[in-house]
Amino acid sequence: MQNSITKLFGIEYPIIQAGMVWASGWRLASAVSNAGGLGLLGAGSMYPEVLLEHIQKCQKATDKPFGVNVPMLYPDIDKLMQIIVDNGVKIVFTSAGNPKTWTSYLKEKGITVVHVVSSVKFALKAQEAGVDAVVAEGFEAGGHNGRDETTTLVLIPAVKEKIDIPLIAAGGIATGRQMLAAMVLGADGVQVGSRFVASEEASSHPAFKNEVVRAQEGDTQLTLKELAPVRLIKNKFYQDIQQAYADCASVEDLKKLLGRARAKKGMFEGDLEEGELEIGQVSALIHDIKPAVQLLQEMWTEFENAKKEIGSW
Repeated sequence: MQNSITKLFGIEYPIIQAGMVWASGWRLASAVSNAGGLGLLGAGSMYPEVLLEHIQKCQKATDKPFGVNVPMLYPDIDKLMQIIVDNGVKIVFTSAGNPKTWTSYLKEKGITVVHVVSSVKFALKAQEAGVDAVVAEGFEAGGHNGRDETTTLVLIPAVKEKIDIPLIAAGGIATGRQMLAAMVLGADGVQVGSRFVASEEASSHPAFKNEVVRAQEGDTQLTLKELAPVRLIKNKFYQDIQQAYADCASVEDLKKLLGRARAKKGMFEGDLEEGELEIGQVSALIHDIKPAVQLLQEMWTEFENAKKEIGSW
């Protein structure tokens, strides 16, 4: 399949593996890229020297395009960007910040820039900043999320109506049928996060992967809007947050409760009680852990079959 997204990135399938913290290392990114999608390294959980190591290992593991996701709310952004430029990375996804901050600089270096948004307002700002495409991420998504709680079903056509650049849908997409639905709504491709967390190559802890597989409908909730909205599995830490709200906790109280490295504790170290377990609503549809290439191939096959099925109606 060739469309604006496959041409933009030089990939076979319009499927992007999200650059998730503590899950998206070089093994996952290279596996997805080798399978014909676009793999992303998740720089949000990497010190500069760690990102350098993952870029170099990814370059050895694949000769296909891959990129780096950089959440702009994290420290050491200058160092991360310098490493990206110095090592010839050609695709950068930015998120959690103002796209004007880095887009011009990166594009001057010949880098394709994509920005992640959760509203029409921010999609337009990203387009004005000169990005090559946007990821519109609905309320269903895992990890950090939008405050407006706009679902993917509503967000994608709303953004499509207003922008002229390629659009990538994200949030609640783990199957070929969901991919087809997103593209019918106006998306040119999809970004998939939660499904790739439950892959053999994801760097997240096996205990967290298994917790994702066990998750049922209603087991996740968007919370901590006062800090940075995040969708969490309802474990002990989540219940502690709810109790803090019941006790009328201040923003400072919530920051103290969150502390440092809470996400690392849960998703990378496997502490299922005290850790922050970020995952999307679509975890309810994830029932196993498989190699990334198999996940991508199954998704694409289901997409093609669903398209034929609808065409026969």
